[in-house]
Formats: sequence, structure tokens, C-alpha cells
Amino acid sequence: MKRVRILLAEDDPNLGMLLQNYLSLKEYEPVLAVDGAQAMKLFRKEKFALCLLDVMMPEMDGFTLAREIRAIEPNIPVIFLTAKNLKEDVIEGFRSGADDYITKPFSMEELVYRIEAILRRSVKREPEASQEQYTIGDFTFDVSRQTLTHKEGSQKLTTKESELLELLCRHRNEVLERNFALKSIWIDDNYFNARSMDVYITKLRKYLKKDPAVEILNIHGRGYKLLY
Repeated sequence: MKRVRILLAEDDPNLGMLLQNYLSLKEYEPVLAVDGAQAMKLFRKEKFALCLLDVMMPEMDGFTLAREIRAIEPNIPVIFLTAKNLKEDVIEGFRSGADDYITKPFSMEELVYRIEAILRRSVKREPEASQEQYTIGDFTFDVSRQTLTHKEGSQKLTTKESELLELLCRHRNEVLERNFALKSIWIDDNYFNARSMDVYITKLRKYLKKDPAVEILNIHGRGYKLLY
């Protein structure tokens, strides 16, 4: 079986070698760059399935590197590794094109799990592109107005309800990974935000129950799936 090639950009030589060795043991093919400029040169010359980027690097920081990589290949998955965990830093990471944002220190097992989750999403068909309106069974969901309309009336959604429903619609009939949804909407995937998302899922189910053909399923250990 062909190994998945990963561009690994990390300027700490000890951590870089540790990550390279561990990922190799897990049947990946990591290619190590010691700064952002070297990583960019490698990316221009070779093909990778995923980029694992440190944020604070010499020559070119991870955020800038991610933007340049995405300008060349918009759909390649990007995970940031960083000691910067302020909300502003996380937001900047996602604006730069991150699929995930892992703060140091982290466990190697968690890193591999997140890589696997992102690769599962990337090999499936592309999610439905963002649009202004979605038809969900007997409902019409207006994204910009944040309304969910049924023949019996219209429900005004909160911003987070609307953002979560839009993510579900874009991944219709696919698993919306919990971690991806939390990082996309709540920025931080901590316990309290996870419980908050569960509450919003319950609210969306209540709004959608007027059409029994529409379901939001719990996918154990992974996330949710919108079916209609």
C-alpha cells in the first residue's frame, strides 16, 4: 500500500525528528523541512497529501506558508502545530486555511487521529459548496437571513444555529466530524464548547422534526450526519 506523503515543517530539530520518526512508524511518509522557505520549495517540487506546519518558523511563518500553499493547491489539508493558543492566534490560523490547529504540547496519538480524520474527509467527494439557500426536505434554509422556513411558519435561527446547520448542509449525507465543527464555529474544541454544540444540535432537531424524513444522526465517536 502506498504511503501517504506529508509535508512536515518544524524548525525545532528534536521535535521535527521525533515527529518524522513517529509518523514513519505509523505508515506515513513525512518529508521534513526546517523552515518555511524550505517547506515552500519542497511543496513546489513534490506532491503531498497533507501539510503539517509549525507556526513560528524562520524565513517564513506557518500562516504565510499556508496561504502560499493554498494559492497553489486550494484543497490540500493543512494542520498547524503551535505553542500559540490565544483565541486571536487560533482565528488567524483558520483564516490562513487551517483544517485543524493543535497546540503544543500534544500527544502523538492525538495527532495521528486528527490526521486520519482529515484525510478521511479529503478523500471523499468534495462537500457541497457554500450557497445562500438550501432545501432540506420540506424546509428552506436561508443562510444570509438565518431563517428556516416550513409551510407552517418560519424559525429565526441564532448565528451559531445557522452556522452549524450550514456545515451540516454542506456535508449532507456525510459525517460532519465533531472536531472540525467545533474548530470551525467555536474555535476551541474544549469540553464546554462540545457540550454547547450538543445543545445546538438538539435545538436543530426540534426545528426539523416537522419533516420526519429529515434526520440529524449521532455517529458514535465521530460526529453528526444530516440525512434528507
